[in-house]
Amino acid sequence: MQVGKVQSHCCQLIGGAISVEPRINDRIRVPEVRLVGPAGEQVGIVKIEDALRLALDADLDLVEVAPTSKPPVCKIMDFGKFKYEAALKDRESRKNQSHTVIKEMKLRPKIDSHDYETKKGHVMRFLKGGDKVKITIMFRGREQSRPELGIKLLGRLAEDVAEIGFVEAAPKQDGRNMLMVLAPLRKKPETKKQENIPDTDEAPVSQETD
Repeated sequence: MQVGKVQSHCCQLIGGAISVEPRINDRIRVPEVRLVGPAGEQVGIVKIEDALRLALDADLDLVEVAPTSKPPVCKIMDFGKFKYEAALKDRESRKNQSHTVIKEMKLRPKIDSHDYETKKGHVMRFLKGGDKVKITIMFRGREQSRPELGIKLLGRLAEDVAEIGFVEAAPKQDGRNMLMVLAPLRKKPETKKQENIPDTDEAPVSQETD
């Protein structure tokens, strides 16, 4: 590995997010650094030339890990391996995050039964899929003077989907519309049925021998 190899870019995409890379090798332009060895040992304050030479001798990179320190702290490490492991950790953490999508369903306060059942089916499908649903009641004309129609409709919908969802954000007026947010219920793991398991409270039947 050549000391002074310049990286082609300062930023790269790691797991979909932009990450600013630390300065390495000859991009570290300071007279001296506090050096940490490849095994984590404290080498002390050394001239930058000596730090680069030690990294070259170990066939590793000199990486600036604390640029704001006085002097900056640098560590000798395999920078390629470091980036790879960091990307793996980032992807793993993103995988473990729950990505909830908010869907939207629009209703009219005087919706007919058929349309209501259809839209309720869509809401239930979204909730079963793990998504939140923003319900929007759209008022027009004189309907705006009767907000109780929206409250009644939203309450009916919340009750109809109560087995799979709950009201996360209560109904509120938003201009000409009324909004409510439903979120999916997180089901508790079902306990295994205790079938064919003898009652441990009963004492075993003893057999007398002659």
